Amino acid sequence: MSSVETVSVLERRLSASIPQSSLGGEIAARLKKIGRTAKISGFRPGKVPMNLLEKYYGSEVRQEVLGEALQRSFGEAVEAHKLNVAGQASFEVTAYTADAVEYNATFEVYPEVTIGDVAAQSVKRTVYELADSDVENTIATLRKQRAVFVDVARAAQDQDKVTVDFSGVLEGVVFEGGEATDYPVQLGQGRMLPEFEAAIIGMNIGESKSFDMTFPEDYHGKDVAGKLVTFTIKLNKVEAAQLPELDAEFVKSIGIEDGDVSKLEGEIRSNLQRELNRRLKFINKKAAMDALLAATALEVPKAVVEWEAESLMEQTVRNMSERGVSTQGMKLPVEMFKEEATRRVQLGLILQKLVEQHNLTGTDEQAKSHITDYAQSFDNPEQVIEWYLSNPEQMREVKDVVTEENVTAWVMSQAQVTDQVGEFSELMGNN
Repeated sequence: MSSVETVSVLERRLSASIPQSSLGGEIAARLKKIGRTAKISGFRPGKVPMNLLEKYYGSEVRQEVLGEALQRSFGEAVEAHKLNVAGQASFEVTAYTADAVEYNATFEVYPEVTIGDVAAQSVKRTVYELADSDVENTIATLRKQRAVFVDVARAAQDQDKVTVDFSGVLEGVVFEGGEATDYPVQLGQGRMLPEFEAAIIGMNIGESKSFDMTFPEDYHGKDVAGKLVTFTIKLNKVEAAQLPELDAEFVKSIGIEDGDVSKLEGEIRSNLQRELNRRLKFINKKAAMDALLAATALEVPKAVVEWEAESLMEQTVRNMSERGVSTQGMKLPVEMFKEEATRRVQLGLILQKLVEQHNLTGTDEQAKSHITDYAQSFDNPEQVIEWYLSNPEQMREVKDVVTEENVTAWVMSQAQVTDQVGEFSELMGNN
């Protein structure tokens, strides 16, 4: 017999007992098995008396048998009471009697999820229609990336590449790192302090000038941080960017073999639209998930949140390592990840319930369509499609993505949705 007590919203305490008779027989059987090979001074294997086996191995065997019996008894009680256990239970033996071992098991259960009133939620859906200017600006960026710099005999302008001599004086002395000859600077790239670059703009080749400048308080060079220094600059060279013509030669350099400019424009439009769609899906999915969380109050098991936070922490360390950051011996505070972990666990439970209620599981056809669209950004899309279709694990992941898209669409169909036009630069910069 067993009973279950509610300790808190999700915490339960199960009280049960295990008959001593079921333990004693198993303990004796295991000691007998050990006796077949046990080496105890003065006895051959298989001839060791039971009382000696009990003396040497009894405590360990009893703990082992009791531990297994506790797990078995707990599992049977959980099934009998139809409990949805979250995480591991902690056991406490409360009494030993001649007839039974009595114990308590404390554990958490998953909550019953009731989806709230999504129709009462206001959701801002981000939309954007790709413009011709977006394609033109992207082509302009490609041209800038392939620009060459040529000497010019004029005053320095923003975006020019210049070569300067400079020296910086602090309290009458040139400070460390404050002096250089023929130092290259590309103006407008933010690699030098704004005041320094501003002083160069408008100077002519061979011209010198002095000016005062105060370094920022948080400047990395502690000797000059927050201090007023005097710089003297001489401009030696000015180079201006020369953009390649938008012609067949340029188009071929991008990878379009026949040099057709219209094909380049078409490919860029297609790629931008595909990437834009992906970013909009990401942004709007988050808005939909936020609406679900706002509509559905849900307390989640601490043990599951702890596990998810640990997983996020480990993934973060792995990502840092992949980016070249030394992570040897690194262990970030798990508390940093508790908020995101809680959100993920809550969403996982809400989505599971919602998908079941409204049959939103992604279909094979949706998954294939998703893969086909994704594959178009590769040189050999058919190979990418075939790889996914022949890989069950990857197909499951794609179906999960499609399922989330179905959930997003369902939320947008139920909630009070207001469309807002996004900024192209912000959308394409949002990963």
